[in-house]
Amino acid sequence: MDLSLARWRKSTRSGSTGNCVEVADNLPGLVAVRDSKDPAGPVLSFRPDTWTTFVHRLPER
Repeated sequence: MDLSLARWRKSTRSGSTGNCVEVADNLPGLVAVRDSKDPAGPVLSFRPDTWTTFVHRLPER
């Protein structure tokens, strides 16, 4: 998986304690998710429709 063009952004649901999730949703056919504390670490990847379903099912804060 080539993530060289990924534009990472912190999730609006990330906390101020450093527990942050970064999302790259600018790649065709792919949404990538990683831990901001470990940018060289593992990345989860989802199909855009799967990611949208996940986000819409999150409880309101």
